[in-house]
Amino acid sequence: MLVVTHEIGFAKEVADRVVFMDDGQVLESGTPREVLDSPANPRTRAFLSRFL
Repeated sequence: MLVVTHEIGFAKEVADRVVFMDDGQVLESGTPREVLDSPANPRTRAFLSRFL
């Protein structure tokens, strides 16, 4: 199942895999821990800093 959300806590809790997209491009993908806890891309970090 594919779910698109800005609810980061929900995604972190239920997802097996997270994909972060910006302007139609995949910037990061991986486990919730990889992408949401330790994002490698500066754009991902900036986005998540507003929610976490």
